Amino acid sequence: MQNQRVKVATIVNAEITPLYWLVGKRVNDRILRNSRVEYGKQIVTTHAQQLTLEYGTGWSQKQLLHCIRFTSIYKD
Repeated sequence: MQNQRVKVATIVNAEITPLYWLVGKRVNDRILRNSRVEYGKQIVTTHAQQLTLEYGTGWSQKQLLHCIRFTSIYKD
């Protein structure tokens, strides 16, 4: 049973990690346009609300900021 859980967790992580990177990259490039100005926080909050409405929970402002930071740490 434990072995199956590890396999499932590995598969989920392998799929979700590129998703988070791609979301962070798109938000940074297309919405924030690589700027870190104050109004960017409001844009991220608004975008998080839109994503939550469209795709459900898991897209908070904090999560989007993590995704954006992820792309700054791990470039292409």
